[in-house]
Amino acid sequence: MSRIVVSHSYGATSESVWFPYLARRLRALAHEVQVPQLPNSDVGLESWREMLAATVASGAAADTVLVGHSIGGVNLLRLLERHNVATDGAFAGVVLVSTQSHEVGYDAVKEFFATPFDFPRIRRAATTFRVLAAVDDPVNVPDPIEHVRTLVTGLGATALLTPTGGHFGTSPDEHIELPEVVDLTLECLARHG
Repeated sequence: MSRIVVSHSYGATSESVWFPYLARRLRALAHEVQVPQLPNSDVGLESWREMLAATVASGAAADTVLVGHSIGGVNLLRLLERHNVATDGAFAGVVLVSTQSHEVGYDAVKEFFATPFDFPRIRRAATTFRVLAAVDDPVNVPDPIEHVRTLVTGLGATALLTPTGGHFGTSPDEHIELPEVVDLTLECLARHG
């Protein structure tokens, strides 16, 4: 059985946006899905990365796909910068949904962008990278496509751009179905298996 670990966005929970949809669809295919509750009262890079690292450490990297939404995707990238591939192996894949490649004006998460990404190290930490974004994303300003371009170039990722979809859940209370994220996660598993 493969495992999917989701790093949620700012202010979100495991019941926000498309996370329940993803969990339901993948559990129906006999995959384990975990969406750990990151400490929103303390949105600091270190506390988020530590919580995610503790969840990820409970299983084999080779059987795990990491999925991140918005700043949750940035949290994954920061986790991967510290991942020891030599001792723990590479992850099966990473899916980044509406993820920023640089700071976009939110003071609460500015710390996540204090240093440039170590893309070569991140790239070695997973076998496959996928990026999902919408051209009309109102959060990833000034140019949502520029964020995608940076991630694709830096990670050697494949991107899926949709003409609409916004931030794929701007408010944590918004509940949507997002079949694209299911498909991209399954692609990572298929390439691994």
